[in-house]
Amino acid sequence: MKRSGSADLPLHYGQVPPWLAQRMAKLGLAVTESILMEYGMAEVVRRLSNPFWFQSLGAVMGMDWHSSGITTAVMGALKRAINPLSKELGIYICGGKGKFSRETPNELLRIGDQTGLDGTKLVRASKLSAKVDNTAIQDGFQLYLHSFILNSDGDWAVVQQGMSDANSTARRYHWHSENLKSFVEEPHTGICGINQGNILNLTANEADLTRKTIMDMTEESPNHMIAEVQKLVMPRHHDVKSKDVDLKRLGSILWLAQEKKPADFEELLLLEGMGPRTLQSMALVSEVIYGTASRFSDPARYSFANGGKDGHPFPVPVNVYDETISVLNKAIEKAKIGNTDKKEAIKALHQIAKNAEKDFVPNMDFDKVIAKEKAESWKYGGKTVFGEEKRPSGQLSLF
Repeated sequence: MKRSGSADLPLHYGQVPPWLAQRMAKLGLAVTESILMEYGMAEVVRRLSNPFWFQSLGAVMGMDWHSSGITTAVMGALKRAINPLSKELGIYICGGKGKFSRETPNELLRIGDQTGLDGTKLVRASKLSAKVDNTAIQDGFQLYLHSFILNSDGDWAVVQQGMSDANSTARRYHWHSENLKSFVEEPHTGICGINQGNILNLTANEADLTRKTIMDMTEESPNHMIAEVQKLVMPRHHDVKSKDVDLKRLGSILWLAQEKKPADFEELLLLEGMGPRTLQSMALVSEVIYGTASRFSDPARYSFANGGKDGHPFPVPVNVYDETISVLNKAIEKAKIGNTDKKEAIKALHQIAKNAEKDFVPNMDFDKVIAKEKAESWKYGGKTVFGEEKRPSGQLSLF
């Protein structure tokens, strides 16, 4: 079994406000459709199985860049947006948090009936992935969220999360059906996260006798363990610090948005009329859609697209968020009827910023960048869970 990796996240509580939840669903659908159009169904499943990409997606959607709530919010938004269009898109999302996770088997059986996939086999995969992370491996995290993503070709991924009451962190586990061999004998690419001492691991080779006496999950036995491991451990501080971000990458995005204009690039002429702040958001969204895996090593950078609901690194610029969704949706609709100009222009955004990195020397004051975003947040309809950002008293508005 290829287990794509895990992520450790500080435990956060609270609800996603409706104004953000609605936008997350719209942007999540637009990103998904763009990936489908460019790369196909298998890539959507593959991306969601990558903990770094998943974290970057949540950040670009306006969630707190490192909190545990990003998992519930992102999977909930995707499920609401994608499932009504599953027949058209070929992507299905099952399960969720708490009682919704227990509905996964019934959902998978229904999808099997609709698509001709082996629903019983999918249910088995869902249950076993949860059993391994919750029971066979006892690392102090009890699962409370289980999401199963699949496409009409039968590729699947699992995104599930456990909670540790001992240290107030949540741990997210990602699974991918690619290279499936066994669930019970060394199935992982690695058990990732903060070392908490000895744990009970019934999937280890040394636990063979014990495993045979208490677990009868499968008769399959792989010959070797995949050696690669991905690890994403998020810091406890809530605010975004310069050490959390690749300043060279972020700097080139800000340079593209603030100092250059779309007219400077022939490829971006179709995006004329877009303000620099929306261009900044679009460049980061473009990278989430078209960027390669190596681009997602610093998920915090993507929070500079649409901020965060708690105001870190700055309030969510609602007007910018809406314009980003609008631009992306228009590009998707035009591409569906054969006009790919706008899609290619959006695709070019991330490549231009990437090319700029080659000779770019970061010279920005990181704290001043965030201070500027916060100070100007009211201009872009800035919002947090605490309310709307107000224009400073005595400052005239030109908007």
